Amino acid sequence: MTNYIELLNNFETLGLQKVKELFPLALDNSDINNQALINLLTNLTSEEIKARDKRAKEINISISNFPYKKTIKDFDFDFQPSLNRNKIMDLMTLRFIENTENIVFLGLPGTGKTMLSCCIGIEAASNRVSTYFIHCNTLLIDLKKAKYENKLDRRLKQYCKYRLLIIDEFGFLPLNKDDANLLFQLISARYESKSTIITTNIPFSKWGESLNDSVIATAILDRLLHHSHVIQIDGPSYRTKDINIE
Repeated sequence: MTNYIELLNNFETLGLQKVKELFPLALDNSDINNQALINLLTNLTSEEIKARDKRAKEINISISNFPYKKTIKDFDFDFQPSLNRNKIMDLMTLRFIENTENIVFLGLPGTGKTMLSCCIGIEAASNRVSTYFIHCNTLLIDLKKAKYENKLDRRLKQYCKYRLLIIDEFGFLPLNKDDANLLFQLISARYESKSTIITTNIPFSKWGESLNDSVIATAILDRLLHHSHVIQIDGPSYRTKDINIE
């Protein structure tokens, strides 16, 4: 691509339609070195595009509600040798979102489930994929409040707008049948249209017990796992790795 074509594309990207339209005529009527001008403007507009992209990434990450900002470079794979690094790096390509697939991170507390979900989510948000992170208990409190205010449909639609929804710590706190029903409605509404990541320390065989309703638990798992990547982490807690126990 020549600098001239790149410059015209930059004008297009920046929304400078009139400038793009008038620029060729301005060059024809100019007495200055056209190539030098083209190079200068190409460099300037390219820097503006980079700055806008950086701001957009920062905004997308900030509104996605992540508990912290971590990248996959921060994750210590050596501490969790049970993890398939190649599998995780493939998920980082975000192909699973394009394929409308889900991810379930299953493992004991402290094994890196939340961090991995954040790494993938931040990568998605950085690439302008609408993403939202929320603790399961906070999600259910919000849905119950919406139901009480007769706004449940509106709230479900809001959560269904995100191409990637991350629900952290399913089953960490006790749930009841009302919680189970609300979670089912959300998972069902997103089924085969949007991607969901769930982190949990509850084996699938115990979801019926955790939700106090085996029928709804089966229905949720049926939809969640139909197109899903299940990542089981069998290893120690990161929170205790620097503690010496004698």
